[in-house]
Amino acid sequence: MAFTATGFPGLLIFEPTIHGDHRGYFFESYNAAIFEAAGIHYQFVQDNQARSGYGVIRGLHYQVPPFAQTKLIRVLEGQILDVVVDCRKNSPSFGKVFSIELSAANKKQLLVPKGFAHGYSVLSETAEVLYKCDAFYNKGAEGGVLFNDPALEIDWKIPEEARKISDKDRILPCFVDIEPVFQFEP
Repeated sequence: MAFTATGFPGLLIFEPTIHGDHRGYFFESYNAAIFEAAGIHYQFVQDNQARSGYGVIRGLHYQVPPFAQTKLIRVLEGQILDVVVDCRKNSPSFGKVFSIELSAANKKQLLVPKGFAHGYSVLSETAEVLYKCDAFYNKGAEGGVLFNDPALEIDWKIPEEARKISDKDRILPCFVDIEPVFQFEP
C-alpha cells in the first residue's frame, strides 16, 4: 500500500512506486485515482515551492478556518525534517508532535490534514520543498505555534547557533496560548 499510518488520525506518509532502471527513475508524485482508491478525497488547488539553505526553520504555520489547508509535502532537492503539531481539539493526538525526514532521495511525502501546525528545518546544504494545498492561501487567516515552544520539545536537528528563523516565526504564540479553532472530526 502506498500510504502508511502515523498514529495521528488523518496524517499519512505517502510512498509512491518508483520505476527505475539504468536511465534513472520515474514515478507519479501525485495521482488522484490512487488517493481516491485509498479513501482520501482532496482536491488540490494550489502548489507552493520554497528553496532554503541549511539551518532554516520554517513554521509552525496553519491557516484558520474557513481557510484551513490540507497539504501534501515533498522534497525535490535535499533533505528536511518535517514537523507537525496536532491542533484539533478532542483528537487522540491533540498537542502531540510528529516528525519525519523527507528527502529527494527517499521520495516520501507527508499528507497533513487541516488542523495541524506545520513546519520544517533544512538538514542539507539546500532544500527545495513543494507542497500541494486544497485551499488557497489567505494572509488574513495566518496562524501558528512558536517553533521552540518548550512544552513541545521539538528537536529540529539544527544546532541553536546555526538556526535561521524569520522575525514573524520568532513571535508566534506557544501551543497553550493558541485559540482552539480546530475540532477533531473522526
